[in-house]
Amino acid sequence: MRFFTSPHRVTRALVCVALAASTACDGNIDPPPGVDTVDPPFVPVPAQMRRLTDEQYGNLVRDALPGVVVPPRIDHIPSEGGLEATATSSQGFSSRGVEKLEGIALQIAEQAMEPGEARDALMPCDPTGTVDPACAERFLRRVARRVWRRPATRTELDSLVAIAGQSAETVRDFHQGLGYALAAVLQSPRAIFRVEFGTGTPEATHRPLDGWEIAERLAFFLWNTGPDEALLDAAAGGELEEDATLAAWVDRMLEDERSHQGVRAFFTDMLQLAKLDALSMDTDAFEHFGPDVGPAAREETLRVLEDIVFGREDYRTLMTRRETWLNRRLASIYGVRAPAPEGFARFTFPADSPRIGILGHVSTLAGHAHFGSTSPTLRGLFVRQRLLCGTVPPPPVGVETIIPEASEEEDIITLRQRVQKHLEDPVCANCHRLMDPLGLGLENFNAIGQYRTLDNGAPIDASGVVNGEDFEDAVGMAETIAQSEEFPRCLTRTAYRYALGHDETPGEAVSINGAHRVFTESGFQVLELLRAIALSEGFRAVGPPSDVIEIEEEVEE
Repeated sequence: MRFFTSPHRVTRALVCVALAASTACDGNIDPPPGVDTVDPPFVPVPAQMRRLTDEQYGNLVRDALPGVVVPPRIDHIPSEGGLEATATSSQGFSSRGVEKLEGIALQIAEQAMEPGEARDALMPCDPTGTVDPACAERFLRRVARRVWRRPATRTELDSLVAIAGQSAETVRDFHQGLGYALAAVLQSPRAIFRVEFGTGTPEATHRPLDGWEIAERLAFFLWNTGPDEALLDAAAGGELEEDATLAAWVDRMLEDERSHQGVRAFFTDMLQLAKLDALSMDTDAFEHFGPDVGPAAREETLRVLEDIVFGREDYRTLMTRRETWLNRRLASIYGVRAPAPEGFARFTFPADSPRIGILGHVSTLAGHAHFGSTSPTLRGLFVRQRLLCGTVPPPPVGVETIIPEASEEEDIITLRQRVQKHLEDPVCANCHRLMDPLGLGLENFNAIGQYRTLDNGAPIDASGVVNGEDFEDAVGMAETIAQSEEFPRCLTRTAYRYALGHDETPGEAVSINGAHRVFTESGFQVLELLRAIALSEGFRAVGPPSDVIEIEEEVEE
């Protein structure tokens, strides 16, 4: 038995409008400073399909089948445009991924059908014999609705019930036979892809999403999992297609504990925090480093973000907040007393501390460094792209990236002096001047984030310029970024990309700018931004498909 997807493509036409002759076509929809513009009418992007991430699939299955264990990695999705979320609309499954998914679906189904209280809680009926089509249908109808995020059709149910019956006859056991039908549900394209085609005629240029599609978008955006039974019932009742009732549902979802899971998933993608789980550093050079540093650093940053988001603090305090969460390992790196003997606890750095906001977190400092040394380029790239949404072109093919070794004879001692080559070489300068000066502002922190004042015995100069403003050190840089327009605007843009799975287009400017106005007027509360995006026209409508998208399902009986 195998369900699989045929090769498919989802193409997207990105339009770049030059607002001035000198404007670069880099995907930035904001006008140049000083240019007054009026948002053009909303134009939805083409309808698309989006693949579930491995984490979303795992959350979905565990919600539908409590107690099962789902492998963490099925088929990797590479980031696109800086986010895994934007790659989900252009990535299918590899052949190896399809085979792996089939094995995982069978493993999950076997777990779910193991005799015991968990199976009893899942079953809506007791079978009357080895083959019981009515009981099998009741179970499959409910599970398919939850896993597929919409009701199964009569044809689909008949096919699943037939699989359950034929398998039960072969293995001489109702529940084992039902497990094969459950595996078909779990590996169906309906489970692993999100279909967002909207309603209306094929020629319609504006296609409102139906209730099931809105429920699906809301759940994966705000909870990073599929809709629960209550949200599916709301979709069935048409409540998500009306403005007032939709707003009430968005508010309920943001108040739900699962919104913490959703916020964590969003910022993990935006800030590249997942890679910290495999962080590796030179333990000979850094005695305070261990395999637990990366996961601890990820947790620190996510806890701080949860404080800001759910405490309804100004998002800009992410750059300037002195309060954080530490465990013993992180405290040793930061050179402070651990706030608790075990686990994480709150800790506040003094007002004169050189460590401030997310730029002082190990997640930033070690997450964007080399194995044995700091990297102004990697750190600066993180600040420029992830926090300010700047565009940095990739390096030219074959360009020399090695910087000179430290040399007292040539008076090249500090890393600032060594990377000066990038800023003097015309081939490198255009890109590196966007990154290196920002990264050099963090040079007072070594590769794992420990504070220092010397580099190879010479004093560190951490001064620089960001957005035309001079700063003396990391504290000054953080305070300058916090007051910039680009910092909160970048969050608006990134959250919109994350919610819809594509880079923004000029036709969506009215939705994005409207959400940003709400964000600004709220005092930069992230929950208000998420709410505004979920209620925006861009979130609730699509255009006609730009290409034919096919899904084939084949059953081997």
